[in-house]
Amino acid sequence: MSREVDLDITGMTCASCSARIEKKLSRLDGVSAEVNLPLNTAHVVIDSGLSDDDITAAVAKAGYGATVRQAASAGPEIVDYDPRHLRPRFIGSLVLSVPIIAISMVMSWHFPGWQWVVGALALPVVTWGAWPFHSAAFKAARGRSTTMDTLVSVGIIVASGYSYATLIRAVVDGYGWQIPGDYHVWFEAAAAITVFLLIGKLTEDRAKNRATAALRELLDLGAKSATVLWETGAGAGGSVSGSPVGTGALSGSRVEVEVPIDELAVGDVFLVRPGEKIATDGVIVAGHSAVDEAMLTGESAPVEVGVGDTVTGATINTAGVLEVRAERVGADTTLAAMADLVSRAQLGKPAVQRLADRISAVFVPIVFVISALTLLTWGVVTGDWAMGLHAALTVLIIACPCALGLATPTALAVSSGRGSQLGILVSGPEALESTRSIDTVVLDKTGTLTTGVMSLTGTQLSPDDFALLARLEHGSEHPVARAIVDAEAARNAGSTVGGSVTGGTAGGSPDTNGAGERTALRTTDAGTASAGVERSREGVEDFAAIPGGGLEARIDGSAVLAGRPDLLRDRGITVDIDPAEVPAGATVVALAVDGQFRGLTFVADEIRDGAASAIAELHDLGLSTVLLTGDNASAAEAVAQAVGITEVRADVRPEGKIAVVNELQEKGRSVAMVGDGINDAAALAGADLGIAMGSGTDAAMAASDITMVRSDPRQIPQAIRLSRKTLGLIKGNLFWAFAYNTAAIPVAAAGLLSPMIAGAAMAFSSVFVVLNSLRLLRFR
Repeated sequence: MSREVDLDITGMTCASCSARIEKKLSRLDGVSAEVNLPLNTAHVVIDSGLSDDDITAAVAKAGYGATVRQAASAGPEIVDYDPRHLRPRFIGSLVLSVPIIAISMVMSWHFPGWQWVVGALALPVVTWGAWPFHSAAFKAARGRSTTMDTLVSVGIIVASGYSYATLIRAVVDGYGWQIPGDYHVWFEAAAAITVFLLIGKLTEDRAKNRATAALRELLDLGAKSATVLWETGAGAGGSVSGSPVGTGALSGSRVEVEVPIDELAVGDVFLVRPGEKIATDGVIVAGHSAVDEAMLTGESAPVEVGVGDTVTGATINTAGVLEVRAERVGADTTLAAMADLVSRAQLGKPAVQRLADRISAVFVPIVFVISALTLLTWGVVTGDWAMGLHAALTVLIIACPCALGLATPTALAVSSGRGSQLGILVSGPEALESTRSIDTVVLDKTGTLTTGVMSLTGTQLSPDDFALLARLEHGSEHPVARAIVDAEAARNAGSTVGGSVTGGTAGGSPDTNGAGERTALRTTDAGTASAGVERSREGVEDFAAIPGGGLEARIDGSAVLAGRPDLLRDRGITVDIDPAEVPAGATVVALAVDGQFRGLTFVADEIRDGAASAIAELHDLGLSTVLLTGDNASAAEAVAQAVGITEVRADVRPEGKIAVVNELQEKGRSVAMVGDGINDAAALAGADLGIAMGSGTDAAMAASDITMVRSDPRQIPQAIRLSRKTLGLIKGNLFWAFAYNTAAIPVAAAGLLSPMIAGAAMAFSSVFVVLNSLRLLRFR
């Protein structure tokens, strides 16, 4: 049985480091690994009997440090790339390199013995200043591999080593202090390369910090401590003993104990005052308040909560005092799950990057071969070994594929961070790859394009008959019954929407006019329960739910029956329905009292705000849309027409949804499935791209590739656009980096570039890739 281990890695400096660790781990029996450079982590899957110590030892052999992250951790630890270890090296190298380059490049400044002066100034630059490159190259050599840093280090060592050897040779030849001009030294090239590459390193570190900023902010949203309620009792000798409320505590007075968040346990009851963050996911056991869930849903309006409601850690209590029982802590919380999705999104590699990895694996050795051939060609053919060394050194520097290694990690890090800010969580880069080929988007109806909450859209009943219907429906938990009960509660509270109600009572009750036309009624607070409805249980006898869609009971001595019109007809009751009066897609509830038909009520699932504009944008992206639902054809067609979808598959059972997806795939279509329920999980997993609404079930989100935190349909095209934009940037980065190296090597081998210019160009290539990736931060 396989198991997964997350490691915190220390000592990585560039993409080649992560590649080397990944390669080292993957060589172990039954181990596969993905290393995340921006987060300094590794995700390891072990299918053998290897222990955690075996895994960390393998990383140590590669020259790096590794510790196993504890499972209780509420997310990856974000390591800031501290530029302070590089800044002194950069400043010192820059100060020393300015006179080195100036003296070397300006012929009129060649005073007697100038080579010795620049050699002395260059010594700390090529040793202390360039030490990060030498150290990384040594680690690679110890692991029997070559990396980008190997090229840099060898280039600096060759340039400076040759120059110092030239000084020694001049002394041996008897020239002493004054060295002839034909004794070439390249201290300026070694110094300039070091300075330019240190600039690149500093820029990369700052970019990595920006790339992980969104994830860092996400983790920082969590509370740092919790006020746990303890019950105390007098112990022996008057001492006080205690235990958390809700865990079998003593019966005594309660005290408040502030504990670090990582010490909070499932079952603990903690206090949340107004303005405080809720410490972790839990259930309210006392109190009533409004909670700001903007970090979770993006909605600015606080949500009313009370006893029995669930709350999410890191959301903010805005009003009353709450007592919450912890249900999930540490890595099991919603916040940790979001952070894990964001960090995992940076681990994998799209196919285009895997191709680049295979190329770069052989690229460095080939560069060394080309460099050696350049030296030999110049030396043997022209006899100018100095120029040959000059060209060979330039090849080493210009070919360093740092940009190639940075192309994908930086784009993925920035994209996943920006996506989390927008409420779009991508499971991995494979999902990015899938968006490129998607041509069809299949959307579930309930909970995806609609709110999933039934509401009253109209009624033909008089106020008294509607109240009678509500009293009957009060005994059911069906969504249709809840909509009717909530509408009556709102009527009693005097809240209606849509203007006055013809022939109704004050406050706007459902009613009919003389012509029998139905009157629209919508509730403003579907969760409000009034005293009028609560008393409706009085006088209700022999209540029963009828299989097939109906309810019956005796209320105040009258036989009351409600349900589908066909149900009433089966009981011999005549039901008159004018099809023109039935709203498209509405569920019809017929009411009969003592065997006499009284009228109809209409309930429907409301379409989400932005659903129509989301479908229009998907069409603008060149995608076909299909509505897939288990609801009846009439309701499905009504929703499809309202949002702009032309292809509808209705009356589809849960097991049939995956069959529809497979059918479309067999026709050659690449399918993205959007859903929110357990019944959508199989279709989400079977589709080429699964997109889950954040308000849906855990099963749906687990089966998906992308999760929409805010459950806003407009996020669907937004996620596809972000994914395509990211993939395009990755391709652009890789093309720039590889094409640049490939094109520049022949120029360098021909002796048309100096090592100093090559170092600057190579550093600029890396900086360009990083800055290009950061453009995703401006994605809207």
